[in-house]
Amino acid sequence: MVLKTSEHSIIGVNDHTLVTESDGRRWVTREPAIVYFHKKFWFNVIAMIREKGVSYYCNLASPYVLDDEALKYIDYDLDIKVFPDGEKRLLDVDEYESHRRKMHYSPELDFILKENVKILVDWINNEKGPFSDEYVNIWYERYKQLARR
Repeated sequence: MVLKTSEHSIIGVNDHTLVTESDGRRWVTREPAIVYFHKKFWFNVIAMIREKGVSYYCNLASPYVLDDEALKYIDYDLDIKVFPDGEKRLLDVDEYESHRRKMHYSPELDFILKENVKILVDWINNEKGPFSDEYVNIWYERYKQLARR
């Protein structure tokens, strides 16, 4: 469900939503999650609302494009996971490096992605945007209001 659109961003929610991977694998999300996409930044953020607190999964990815079919982006495999206790983990570095070589990512693209890791870590450390409790609470409450209609 789309909760808000602006010139540069989209905020939505997934709740037990069917996901189809590019290789055809399919799975259903386990919990509600607030999703954040931006046209300027090379990442998207999924705030997963769980009983033990909010966990974040951040994809290093191209800025999104919205067309008649869907919201689309290129996922570059590098991810950051943030646990409810604040622990951060950079994931899939080996996978990113393998794909960078195999698909001949340009030095410019590699630089952009690594700079966006720094931006993302700054947002996490400073509880900016989707990383603030208030942000998650506001959008989750809005979703519950709309879902009741």
